[in-house]
Amino acid sequence: MPELPEVETVCRGLRKPLEGRAFVRVTQRRPDLRFPIPERFSIRLTGRTVMRVDRRAKFILMTLDDETVLIAHLGMSGRMTILDADGAPPHGPHDHIEFETDQGAIVRYCDPRRFGMMDLTTTAALGSHRMLKMLGPEPLGNAFNAEVLGDALEGKRTPIKAALLDQRNVAGLGNIYVCEALHRAGISPRRSARTIPGKRAERLVREIRAVLREAIEAGGSSLRDYVQASGDLGYFQHNWRVYGREGEPCRRDGCSGTVRRIVQGGRSTFYCATHQR
Repeated sequence: MPELPEVETVCRGLRKPLEGRAFVRVTQRRPDLRFPIPERFSIRLTGRTVMRVDRRAKFILMTLDDETVLIAHLGMSGRMTILDADGAPPHGPHDHIEFETDQGAIVRYCDPRRFGMMDLTTTAALGSHRMLKMLGPEPLGNAFNAEVLGDALEGKRTPIKAALLDQRNVAGLGNIYVCEALHRAGISPRRSARTIPGKRAERLVREIRAVLREAIEAGGSSLRDYVQASGDLGYFQHNWRVYGREGEPCRRDGCSGTVRRIVQGGRSTFYCATHQR
């Protein structure tokens, strides 16, 4: 599933062709994705101008000129690709929704597994939307720091890996970047979350921010289905220090350990037991 850096990269790619442009045609080819698509979806969007393209956690938010907000989630296999209306190839069987602008750009949403979603709300109701209302702070925002993270983890006996994947504690983190941040911070994914507040939280916040920024700069990580809105691959997978590297030497300077793989909560966790304590 695309994580925060991948969704942020997609949002940045969508801003130029969409912001300030009106939808002249919205084509919906099926009634549902993971959830039913709102009634009159195409009609409600056609003719509306996109004012802003933002991100909240792993959600894409398009705010329109009538205060409608289109909420999109890419799910496991969703992708949004920008095409020229004059030269766009025929749509495929998994191209479920298309947005065409008054400047001749098409944003095509493809989702083979249909685990993505689209919904409509308003700017006034956005904060109380069922998908957004319980989300924690943005890890790259000013509201996220060691004290905030420490408070969220206080007294929690769950492993820190699971606590960081809980979107109520911090929004947008997924399996790849939690593994990478914990490795950089020298913290074992097995460590109890309640032991993190304090110096460990300071290290962890610093490394979460660093790995996310580096990943965004590299266009995200292309794993299975993810591509940027331009159709280009992301490149951060070449910079992974631990994720997917089971059995390889630890990449931390001066460490003689080997990357291990364990399963936590049904997901693979990669870490070095030598320096992650």
